Amino acid sequence: MITRILAAVVGLGLLIPTVVYGGVHAIDVWVGIGLVLCLDEYSRMAFPGDHRVALVWLLTGAGGIVTALLAGGPDAAVGAVCLVVPATMGFVTLRPGERLQSGADALGRYVLGMSWIGLLGTLALLRRLDGGLGWVFLVLAISWCGDTGGYFAGRFFGRRKLYPRVSPKKTWEGVAGGLGLATLGAFAIRETMLPVLTPLDCVILGLGLAGAAVLGDLSESLLKRAYEVKDSGWIMPGHGGLLDRIDSVLFVAPLLYGYAVFVKG
Repeated sequence: MITRILAAVVGLGLLIPTVVYGGVHAIDVWVGIGLVLCLDEYSRMAFPGDHRVALVWLLTGAGGIVTALLAGGPDAAVGAVCLVVPATMGFVTLRPGERLQSGADALGRYVLGMSWIGLLGTLALLRRLDGGLGWVFLVLAISWCGDTGGYFAGRFFGRRKLYPRVSPKKTWEGVAGGLGLATLGAFAIRETMLPVLTPLDCVILGLGLAGAAVLGDLSESLLKRAYEVKDSGWIMPGHGGLLDRIDSVLFVAPLLYGYAVFVKG
């Protein structure tokens, strides 16, 4: 646990000051770094025999989509997707491997990696909204408070397993603790950074997005089991890989962006 806490403190010590004082483009830099590291971890899991080639293609596709998203907005991102998906299908068609049946599986893995990890770009979109810093910290508060509350509630009170086939350690008690602490985190961000939120918003977002965060964590656990790996990587001592830490963010950030634009916009 000490290693886990120290790694979290070091990570937060680097992330938070740059996000607060670095302006809009500080998030862009962090998103770019996260994209590279997460796609590297994903390529090693999904394409263990050919991960270098896979990483180049994944970075080209996801990087193009995220760059279009930040430079031109959602419409430009749709245009990038219209180029990337057919190009990826052509790429897989020209190098399907020894068994043609494996081509469809490879295509699915490419599209999943680009679209799933590419969702990290919505963090940068949130930063560009009015009160953008508050929206970014709301993502982090809900994700991290949910994870922390779930960890300690599950550790000390966990009895009933949530979904043992995919994640043997998760419990319903842990989920309850995560939902509660995430909701408190949403209220804290409202009081300090996002007065536009109402108490009802905090409850909806705290409970709803913390629930989505649990699903994000379970989804990554499913992939790791399917790819037969324990951790996505090793970059964060006590935590595993970066994907292991931000799997909830990849679900929370796009959902919060939709809420901010279509409900609060």
